[in-house]
Amino acid sequence: MTRTITFANFKGGTGKTTNAVLFAYTLARKGYRVLLIDKDPQANATTFLLKTYLQDHEEPPAFDRYMLDGVKAGNLKSTIVSIRENLDLIPNTPTFHLYPKFLQKKFPGMSMQAERDRIFYFNELIDPLRADYDFILIDVPPTISDITDAALAATDYVLLVLQTQESSLDGAEVFVSYLQELIDDGKANLDIVGILPVILKADSRVEQATMQNAEAIFGKENLFENHVKTMERIKRFSSVGISNDDQHDHKVHNLYDAIIQEFMERIAELEEE
Repeated sequence: MTRTITFANFKGGTGKTTNAVLFAYTLARKGYRVLLIDKDPQANATTFLLKTYLQDHEEPPAFDRYMLDGVKAGNLKSTIVSIRENLDLIPNTPTFHLYPKFLQKKFPGMSMQAERDRIFYFNELIDPLRADYDFILIDVPPTISDITDAALAATDYVLLVLQTQESSLDGAEVFVSYLQELIDDGKANLDIVGILPVILKADSRVEQATMQNAEAIFGKENLFENHVKTMERIKRFSSVGISNDDQHDHKVHNLYDAIIQEFMERIAELEEE
């Protein structure tokens, strides 16, 4: 059974992309077949994983097709790049900001049917890929847009990444409200698997207050018990790619092993309901 997960928050700079990449890497390391779809025109996940590829190779992978090429051709499989064992990527470039214009041209008009066709087209494109993967992870921009709507229409679960700042909490709260509107309108059918806190300074009163507010708003049970702690090595991964060579690398991977374990338990609980 393939599970499609979108990583989200309507506030940028929360660690959304970093966590999407580290989730993909960790799941692949555990033997799951993983596809990460970079649906953000900033293409940070693409850059991150290409740097990770270079940790094991002297030259970058050879490819010349990106997300928008596959969307226009109606075939995303032709854009897939293998990063490492069990981990593939559909790469992106800033030209993906033209995606809404492409949809308007392909499905013109203001009718409800045209709107639904634009939203669900992406789901049609990834449907043939599902048989090849255990997990499809999607990184989306931190904005309300056709790009995000289309990802959510193809999603089974959303994972909200919450940096312990009020602006990030506000972004998460707005996202949940917007998500409910999509569900009520029949444009999405999904569950929130949880809210993953990214702690900048554990001893900060402001951050502790943000966590308390998050628990009051979303319910303590909806926040991951395991938190992402700011580590210099995670910042280094973003700059040079993910490695697994020394004790500092191992510390990060041990943390994400625990987070992934909780993630899998949360999915199992949702699927038992």
